Amino acid sequence: MSAPPFFDTNVLLYAFTPSGDKTIAAERILLQGGVVSVQVLNELTSVSCSKFKMSWSEVKQVIQGTTMLCPNPKALTYETYLEALRISERYGFSIWDGMILASALIAGCTTLYTEDLQHGQIVEGVRIENPFLN
Repeated sequence: MSAPPFFDTNVLLYAFTPSGDKTIAAERILLQGGVVSVQVLNELTSVSCSKFKMSWSEVKQVIQGTTMLCPNPKALTYETYLEALRISERYGFSIWDGMILASALIAGCTTLYTEDLQHGQIVEGVRIENPFLN
């Protein structure tokens, strides 16, 4: 059995908001399931409220849909933070991107779906995939 993918916030946002081809691609991969962290849920909530002006009821539906497909979101721990610091320093990432990669690594994921980092780059055994490239 292969390791589940880890989803960054931007992929989830496309899956739950009308964005044309990106929505179709995001829905397709999300329906296969995967892993998210509490950081991703926090970011998803923040952007859904601020940028998309969703009501709390709508946000709860988005979070519920996400956690149905990606159950057991990974907690942000001190171990995750220390790993994120190491990754961020080594690869020059922001701490936020380092936290995403650290969470994926600790969860045992070998694929990170995001459009924010370099497609095809492998970081500590996690391959970064931009699902929106043709």
